Formats: sequence, C-alpha cells, structure tokens
Amino acid sequence: MNRCEWCSSSELYIDYHDTEWGVPEYDDQALFEMLCLEGAQAGLSWITVLNKRENYRLAFDQFDARKMARYTDKRKAKLMTNAGIIRNRLKIKAFVNNAKAYLAIKESGMTFADYIWKYTDGKPIINHHKSMSDVPAKTELSDRMSKDLKKAGFGFVGSTILYAFMQASGMVNDHVTTCFRHQEVITS
Repeated sequence: MNRCEWCSSSELYIDYHDTEWGVPEYDDQALFEMLCLEGAQAGLSWITVLNKRENYRLAFDQFDARKMARYTDKRKAKLMTNAGIIRNRLKIKAFVNNAKAYLAIKESGMTFADYIWKYTDGKPIINHHKSMSDVPAKTELSDRMSKDLKKAGFGFVGSTILYAFMQASGMVNDHVTTCFRHQEVITS
C-alpha cells in the first residue's frame, strides 16, 4: 500500500496518516487542539508531539479553552514539571494565550471553524504533488493566516506551523498522488 513517505517510522505515525492527517476537520475543539499541538511541534518533529498527545490532553484539561484561559502562573509552573509534555515555558504560555484568543473569536459570534476555514472559502485545497519534495513548507496563504492569527493574539503560529496545521486539519490535501489516502480524503 502506497503512503506518503514521511509516516513510515512507526505504527502510531502510520495510523495518524491513515486516519487523521488531511481529513477536513470542522469541529472547533478539535481545531483548537490541533493548532496548539502544531505550535508545540516548533523546532521538533511531529512524531515527538504525537507520542505525547494523550499527555497533552490530560495536562491541558482536554484542551478546554475556558479552563486553559484561567491558568495561573502557579499552574503554568506546574506544567513545566510535567515530563509527559514538551516543557517549554514559551509554548505553555502560548497555549494559554491561544485559549484566550480562541474564546475571543467565539465570543464575537463566529465559530473557530468558520474563522479558520475562511482562508480556503470553507473547502479543502486539493494539491496534486507527485512527491513530498514538491510539497511546500509554507505558502502565501499560510503567511497571511499567520499574520492574522498573531494579530488576534495567538502564539506559535508562524507560517510553517500554520501550513502544517492546514495539512493536518484537511484545509490542504497534501497527500501525494501515489498515496492511497489522496483520493480517499477528497471523496470522504
């Protein structure tokens, strides 16, 4: 079975590729979690974060933004002692700020899904890359999205991180054309 070449290093990675990556996601909570976790990846590999995803869910109250927005300095310091997550003070602070920015969007009357998906007019961009070397690390669209999210108060949302987020959340289908998921994702 042909897959994108990046996912062959572990069963967890293969399962993530085969069931989640590139599938259009429109659930606010799932998108918020994904945005935070993509930010946690900065400077690291995705498999590092994926291996710690369940720990992140436990540590950050299942990514309940209302709870996260109220984290105190004491709570953030405690998170720095949690060996189950990536213990980076700036990333933990960004998660809390992201929760506040996420809630501000929702309080404005817009869903987070509508806010995020407006960049692609609510539908996935279908690419037709022949190999992973053809897949960009960022695009003009992710540049614009990054600028807007930073202005809205989000952290760890650089253009490369946001392009990875767009791929993961299905805003962009970057499964290579030889991958069995390329067509499946389009028709799902």
